[in-house]
Amino acid sequence: MAHPQIETFEDFWPYYVRAHRKPGNRALHVAGTLAALGLVAGAVVTARPSLLLLAPVVGYGPAWFGHFVIEGNRPATFGHAAYSLRGDLRMLLLSLQGRMAAEVERCEGLSRAGA
Repeated sequence: MAHPQIETFEDFWPYYVRAHRKPGNRALHVAGTLAALGLVAGAVVTARPSLLLLAPVVGYGPAWFGHFVIEGNRPATFGHAAYSLRGDLRMLLLSLQGRMAAEVERCEGLSRAGA
């Protein structure tokens, strides 16, 4: 999937969502993001900053597996790291609210409409 012209996070979001069409990939992202956030919290609570070194591995490992094996595309992190992290957090929130599948449909509609 080619990167569209991206100047803001709102430009990036539909592209990010379309790169996460498959529920299995989204589930791996949610699991990885929750685990990474748990490690960050654990580092703070236990005063063990070494746990912070594991957070990216635990967070991105499952997500990248989901892209390469399930989705068959390249992670957006490689081209837009900061926006991708923000997208992961937004997707986590929408997933926990049960609203991410609808967001995928909405962004697919934007793509069909030429946005």
